[in-house]
Amino acid sequence: MDNQSLPSDIARYFWGDDLKQIDVNNNQKYIVQTLLEMGNSDAIRWLFSKIDRQTIKSFLPTLKLSKKSANFWNIYLS
Repeated sequence: MDNQSLPSDIARYFWGDDLKQIDVNNNQKYIVQTLLEMGNSDAIRWLFSKIDRQTIKSFLPTLKLSKKSANFWNIYLS
């Protein structure tokens, strides 16, 4: 995957970050964590189009998600 910045509709979830410093390859775990916790259905669709399901699933045990989100995504990805 090439060095990719976030599209504008996804970038809104990273309002406190310097968007020039975030790219899909180098910040996968952070992007996954943020979008699984706060993303809408379009953001989740985008996430799954950029990062494969198995990679996302492998991140789950170490992500800082709310209990509700962690439970949902563990079930969804199992």
